[in-house]
Amino acid sequence: ASDHREYAARTIRPKLRRHLDACLQPLAERTLRRDSLDLAVEGLDLADPAAVLAGLNVDRSVGPVTSHYRGGPAEAQRRLRAFVAGDLKRYHTHRGDPGVDVQSHLSPYLHFGQISPLQIALEVRDSGRRGVPEEAREVFLEELIVRRELCINYVHTTPNCASWRALPAWARATLEARRTDRRPAVYTTRQLEAAETADPYWNAAMREMVHTGIMHNTLRMYWGKKVLEWTRSPAAAFRRLLAMDNRWFLDGRDPLSYANVAWCFGLHDRPWAPRPIFGTVRTMTAAGLERKYDMAAYIRRIDAMVNGRREAP
Repeated sequence: ASDHREYAARTIRPKLRRHLDACLQPLAERTLRRDSLDLAVEGLDLADPAAVLAGLNVDRSVGPVTSHYRGGPAEAQRRLRAFVAGDLKRYHTHRGDPGVDVQSHLSPYLHFGQISPLQIALEVRDSGRRGVPEEAREVFLEELIVRRELCINYVHTTPNCASWRALPAWARATLEARRTDRRPAVYTTRQLEAAETADPYWNAAMREMVHTGIMHNTLRMYWGKKVLEWTRSPAAAFRRLLAMDNRWFLDGRDPLSYANVAWCFGLHDRPWAPRPIFGTVRTMTAAGLERKYDMAAYIRRIDAMVNGRREAP
């Protein structure tokens, strides 16, 4: 669809739409060339997965999230069916509300290749026969196809996508010009990961991230913007945010993660009215969240989830 780095969703959208009819076709089943159960990996005894895991050099301070997400293609299929039969019907009206949590929860399964984006797209496209409104289908497919492909385009065309230097020049310039602005607070990474800030909404988002490996999409943007606000330099904030994203998110270390972190710093966006610290990069505020959503309901939902009174969907 594109052979260069796209500026924004509006520039890649028409290019993608020209190919959709040809691409949104069911795939024929194919015979496997190798049975995965017979694979032999040199130096690894796959019959003892616990021993294999014990030998890996991984950050063991990040615990498992098995009480919230169960891996595997069968679980991915179950979640897709449940979403299409349920919350998809109101996705266009409630997807942004953190207190309601009308999300598919499929991103970890997409990240680990346990479900195909094509299957999801076909199921959603054809769900009108089951009473799903056209507006809901269009909004979800915009995110699954256009926004996802925009992120992949960014990583594919930007070799240094994990670098501060990859951000648009206008965004780096305006943020650097404001780097000496007084911060309302400056927190250490330890304080951030322990959710020890003065912002209850940010703390709830961080707790959701640490305990489940996922965060509501609306809060992901707020979460990132506040890290920029609470760090002494924008370049340091970018590195810190990307490190936390890659460490805690089940769907981190992914084109969508790199692009969405960069979006917090102006990627795929345009200049806005100038503000302290942010310059002309878009801001997000607690007051803005409160005007749109029941944030007290979000905090209650996360408290219940973290304390084990309610499982994640």
